[in-house]
Amino acid sequence: MTRSHCYWVSCIITIYFSLLIHSLAFPLLHFCRHDQRNGLLKFRDEFPIFEAKSSPWNESTDCCFWEGVKCDDKSGQVISLNLHNTLLNNSLKTNSSLFKLQYLRHLDLSSCNLIGEIPSSLGNLSRLVNLELSSNRLVGAIPDSIGNLKNLRNLSLGDNDLIGEIPSSIGNLSLLLDLDLWSNHLVGEVPSSIGNLNELRVMSLDRNSLTSSLINFTSLPSDMSVFQNLVTFDISANSFFGPFPKSLFSIPSLTLVYMDRNQFTGPIEFANISSSSKLQNLILTHNRLDGSIPESISKFLNLVVLDVAHNNISGPIPRSMSKLVNLHMFGFSNNKLEGEVPSWLWRLSSAMLSHNSFSSFEKISSKETLIQVLDLSFNSFRGPFPIWICKLKGLHFLDLSNNLFNGSIPLCLRNFNLTGLILGNNNFSGTLDPDLFSSATNLQSLDVSRNQLEGKFPKSLINSKRLHFVNVESNKIKDKFPSWLGSLPSLKVLILRSNEFYGPLYHPNMSIGFQGLRIIDISNNGFTGTLPPQFFSSWREMITLVDGSHEYIEDIQNFSLIYRSMEMVNKGVEMSFERIRQDFRAIDFSENRIYGKIPESIGCLEELRLLNLSGNAFTSDIPRVWANLTKLETLDLSRNKLSGQIPQDLGKLFFRSYMNFSHNLLQGPVPRGTQFQRQRCSSFLDNHGLYGLEDICGETHVPNPTSQQPEELLEDEEKMFNWVAAAIAYGPGVFCGLVIGYIFTSHNHEWFAEKFGRKKLRANTSAR
Repeated sequence: MTRSHCYWVSCIITIYFSLLIHSLAFPLLHFCRHDQRNGLLKFRDEFPIFEAKSSPWNESTDCCFWEGVKCDDKSGQVISLNLHNTLLNNSLKTNSSLFKLQYLRHLDLSSCNLIGEIPSSLGNLSRLVNLELSSNRLVGAIPDSIGNLKNLRNLSLGDNDLIGEIPSSIGNLSLLLDLDLWSNHLVGEVPSSIGNLNELRVMSLDRNSLTSSLINFTSLPSDMSVFQNLVTFDISANSFFGPFPKSLFSIPSLTLVYMDRNQFTGPIEFANISSSSKLQNLILTHNRLDGSIPESISKFLNLVVLDVAHNNISGPIPRSMSKLVNLHMFGFSNNKLEGEVPSWLWRLSSAMLSHNSFSSFEKISSKETLIQVLDLSFNSFRGPFPIWICKLKGLHFLDLSNNLFNGSIPLCLRNFNLTGLILGNNNFSGTLDPDLFSSATNLQSLDVSRNQLEGKFPKSLINSKRLHFVNVESNKIKDKFPSWLGSLPSLKVLILRSNEFYGPLYHPNMSIGFQGLRIIDISNNGFTGTLPPQFFSSWREMITLVDGSHEYIEDIQNFSLIYRSMEMVNKGVEMSFERIRQDFRAIDFSENRIYGKIPESIGCLEELRLLNLSGNAFTSDIPRVWANLTKLETLDLSRNKLSGQIPQDLGKLFFRSYMNFSHNLLQGPVPRGTQFQRQRCSSFLDNHGLYGLEDICGETHVPNPTSQQPEELLEDEEKMFNWVAAAIAYGPGVFCGLVIGYIFTSHNHEWFAEKFGRKKLRANTSAR
């Protein structure tokens, strides 16, 4: 009996494990319900180009194993559909089969290129917990039926083109944790019924305050205390106006507040601040707030980030703010603050105080100096370089530009491993120590322009392999061309304009380099010599365009951007621009003594937008290969010794151009292209062999090959608007930012001349 029992027990165990292994190896082929599978297939067929990411939906397989689909383990009902980033390229129909999947709890159709309106039948999915429709092209109003989704925790409709008001039915969503409506065109008031959202955790109307399009909300409820459980409140980049919503800050759970890029007016006020307030981030930039910084702000003891830049806040910084021991970032740039900069700011990570009226510093009273990013530009500081800065051991980025500092630049700066040093437009004098940058291995931006510096260019910059912006313009630096900069792989902008540089740009035994260079301005120096035909052939960034992630060259760190302005001057015309597009490329070698033939390799620089070789001694013909420069917008070859004809193919190149060929030895017909006909007569003066200028200069001003133009006429024409140069703004961003001002020429220079005459023009703008 015992042996028989053992036999049967072993048989039962063997059969059990055989069935288990079989069930694991061969799962049921039709686990999901037929009606669910059919609903999904009909939904697929509503979108002609629908492709489920890597594997198609095959009706012969179990729909619960289709990509993006999840089912309930017991019932087989479809409970989750995630098609994020699947191109649908169509609209959701009112009778879509999607809305028959009534057991859906999670629906993600974000970044699917959905178009059309949100159908009201979406409200049939009453079991939904998460709804993601962001980053599509949805239009129309948010349907009232959204209030039927009473189990909803997350509602994301951001980055669409929705219009109308937030429906009052949203107050029915009592379990909502995350409301995301950023980057739409919604209007009206936030409905008072939103106060019913007793468990609301996040209200996000714009998560990307730097790049999102404007939303046209008009006002907020007068009593913000209806939002009793908010943690994050984000209404940035809208059109809210009226007084500062002080009652909002009586909510103790509030942690993050973003109200930047609106039209709030009046003083900053806080009502009934709770002692248990959790507020950490307060961003109010780009409004019209005024008055002083309220003392009550010091009650937000958990505050980490405070940014109120671009408002009209005035007066001093309250001493009581020193109680904010958790504060790391303090941003009040572009306001009207004045008086003394308090020393407690040096214990923070970042202090941004540019464009105010500060004039002095409080003496450092604490040894605790943690400051890494310090921007004091555009204030009223004067006197020698503040030597206490040498004690800020953790300093990474320093901007003292556009003040009234004088004296020498201290050698102690070589003890810092700076990423940015911006000292331009002061009155610093003396020399730049040759070892000043010997330890600056992380240096990205150097701007000492518009000072009184002299001596040699510091060769210790060769250690700064990450350097991408150098500006030493308008000083008295006397040195040979720093060709060794060509070995720096990241160098994008090099400005040596208006100094005392001398000698040739090229030596036969040197490597040209400059593979990453996008903008170079070496004008108004004493450079001489010739340039070989291949001189520009290694400048790869001007040959092939590498798109950046932003329209403008910029560096974003620590929640902010900072833009550096820079100027280029040409014959009395001074332009200042603050941003540069990713696709802008410029070469300015004007006002030197370079001679010989223009290198044909310029014709390889197909991304070039601006080329200025005026005021040199170039000879021979204009290279015909310049017909490849299809993006060229500004060309100035005036005041050289060029001969031959203007290549006829140049008449096809210019889209929005200015060109100047005056004061050369050119001859033959002027090209008949439309852009040539738009130029001023002065663009062709003093080329006695040119003809075909009747349409440009008029019958009475046709140049006579046998006679000289009156000297007075030439001088008058020369003083008129010659060309609109480009300028750059490229520097470290707030908190190590990096930006260049974009400039390009305008074919409307006749209007400019009419408006401004022959006076020196200074224009401040942002590049288009």
